[in-house]
Amino acid sequence: MTTTAAQTTKTSVSKDGQTATVSIAVAFLQRRGRKQILSPPGAAPWSAAPRVDTALVKAVVRAHRWRQMLESGEYASSAELAKAEKVNDSYLSRILRLTLIAPDILEAILSGRQPSTLQLDDLLKPLPAAWSQQHSQLIRPQ
Repeated sequence: MTTTAAQTTKTSVSKDGQTATVSIAVAFLQRRGRKQILSPPGAAPWSAAPRVDTALVKAVVRAHRWRQMLESGEYASSAELAKAEKVNDSYLSRILRLTLIAPDILEAILSGRQPSTLQLDDLLKPLPAAWSQQHSQLIRPQ
């Protein structure tokens, strides 16, 4: 048996020496109808290829598009833009805050390298203006 601070691994071999069994402690999380394996705390994350979260990407793209529409003068106010886009003014304001997220966090989202636990709801909550504080709030260890 091999034991580390991060995880416990149990290995056994059958009496005939033909079968080896390895047991590793993991946690399963169900998100958007899919099961996801979370690595034990302190262990390196287990992940296949990066997976782009389309909800996060869509929100970030929408935020920058709406900001450009406001800054260009195409719409005089967020209320006017919200009406034109057929969304609630409060929702539009929360989405617009995504334009203030640290560039490296945005890059991670767009490339699918964001933490698997990061959800759109996390981004829509009030975030600190300082990028270092955003990191500690959004990019927490798994």
